[in-house]
Amino acid sequence: MGAVHLPPWVQLLRPRQWVKNAFVLAPLLFAGRFLDPGAVASAVGAALLFCLAASAVYVANDLRDRERDRGHPTKARTRPLAAGTVTPRQAVGLLILLLAALAAGGVLLPEPMPVIAAYLALNLLYTFHLKEQPVVDIFVVAIGFVLRVYAGALAIAVPVSGWMFVTTLCLALYLAAVKRRQELLHAGSGARAVLERYTPALVERYAEMSATGALLFYSLYVVTAQPALVITIPLVLFGLFRYWYVVEVEGGGEAPTDVLLSDRPLQLAVAVWVAACAWVIQKGG
Repeated sequence: MGAVHLPPWVQLLRPRQWVKNAFVLAPLLFAGRFLDPGAVASAVGAALLFCLAASAVYVANDLRDRERDRGHPTKARTRPLAAGTVTPRQAVGLLILLLAALAAGGVLLPEPMPVIAAYLALNLLYTFHLKEQPVVDIFVVAIGFVLRVYAGALAIAVPVSGWMFVTTLCLALYLAAVKRRQELLHAGSGARAVLERYTPALVERYAEMSATGALLFYSLYVVTAQPALVITIPLVLFGLFRYWYVVEVEGGGEAPTDVLLSDRPLQLAVAVWVAACAWVIQKGG
């Protein structure tokens, strides 16, 4: 089957990146509310709102970086604004539509909107300033994932364990550090300005430390809050090992969502982990 060619304006929304918004559903799973139709509807609604917010951020970012992207070896072809297949005026119109749809959705599901507003504000700062600040840039990306989890919890009115927050932060730091490493190795500092202030060895140490933290804090969460989930720890280990294999041997990792959407063993590990968590939590409930 050949690759699906999306219209340029759809490419501008980066729909492949929407898989990141699955983090919004984490509280639904770990609170054991995934068989509650009302909770499922609210969680899915929050995830859809985050898709709108994330796409708005992508459009704003591409508007800001279109000149720089024209000098990038792949973005010059894959980013519609840089490639000239979407005009800045069209992109601004699309951005307005996204924000209007987000506001309308917020009327129907207001609970996660403060967190989504914080996400938009943080990423606006990132687009215009923070993305050029070393270390800060990685943490801003990672905090976006923590905000997704928090929005999901607010949508279904459940508390979130501190262990879940810090595990999410560490996992996201791992993915962001690996992404910076691969950008440096594949495109050099021309990929983004902040890369001039990193080295591959430095961001690799960041990635290793973050992966260790993610495993440690997830294990502490399991031991303290959900002991029956101990059977899922080997799956988490496999996922971390497999991802690093794809990065080191196959050269992936510059786009983490592409790794997840293309690597079958990693997809299987995630699916089995979700199923195991759901089975254990439902059985315990």
